Amino acid sequence: MSKRHPVVAVTGSSGAGTSTVKRAFEHIFQREGIMPAVVEGDSFHRFERGPMKEQMAQAQSAGINFSHFGPEANLFDKLAEQFRSYGETGGGQKRYYLHSVEEAAEHNARLGTQLDPGQFTPWEPIPSETDLLFYEGLHGGVVGDGYDVASMVDLLIGVVPIANLEWIQKISRDNAERGYSAETIVDTILRRMPDYINHICPQFSRTDINFQRVPTVDTSNPFICRNIPSPDESFVIIHFRKGAREKWGIDFSYLLRMINGSFMSSPTSIVVNGGKMGFAMELILTPIIHRMIEDKKTLS
Repeated sequence: MSKRHPVVAVTGSSGAGTSTVKRAFEHIFQREGIMPAVVEGDSFHRFERGPMKEQMAQAQSAGINFSHFGPEANLFDKLAEQFRSYGETGGGQKRYYLHSVEEAAEHNARLGTQLDPGQFTPWEPIPSETDLLFYEGLHGGVVGDGYDVASMVDLLIGVVPIANLEWIQKISRDNAERGYSAETIVDTILRRMPDYINHICPQFSRTDINFQRVPTVDTSNPFICRNIPSPDESFVIIHFRKGAREKWGIDFSYLLRMINGSFMSSPTSIVVNGGKMGFAMELILTPIIHRMIEDKKTLS
């Protein structure tokens, strides 16, 4: 772990809502004048879109488990090295995975390249003089044979909706944004399940703080639901790992006073209305980020 060059990671599976946490951090960085080095989880996939499809087809033909969740499709050792390098020096290499035509146009203009969506940009140096590294993706806390990404992270945040809600969000998103049928999306969920169990779920036992969204409406059969429960139709359970409360000076009494309608469900968990999730994140995370920056200044 680093203090002079802090590493912050938000981890959660595809469709889990990590972008909500990312926006909360962006608000904190902008408001507090903090300059982050942003690293995207997708940039550490092993294959571009075309080769990934070929690898998946070959694996399916051979009856082999293969998905974006597992080590065969990712550069976990390189991700761990990136975190280690930044923690020690404040530097390292980054690249981007181009999700859309708009992203491709933006980076082609910046780099003078002619890349298409589904490709990676070239590796380039992380800008100097950043205050911390911020990662958002699938594997911020992954651990396995030859790699230990979690040990390189100073603050690890998990975003973990209950499984039914996660599946509803994925089915809705992939149908609306990518035109996939519900049947195709369910096949993808089933294909990814072994890697989800072995490589995604264990991360949430290593996080400092988990934000778990739980719907308060019926989601008994996620495969026929077509409406994602709204924030106000949900609770968010905010769980602090053993030791995290003391490590970060979390004051539950203060949080309960500040977040209307919140309550404690266990000695390490506070529950808030889903509509208060962003507010709760900023309330909890702002002083933690400040403490990390102050520690950095002390060591510099």
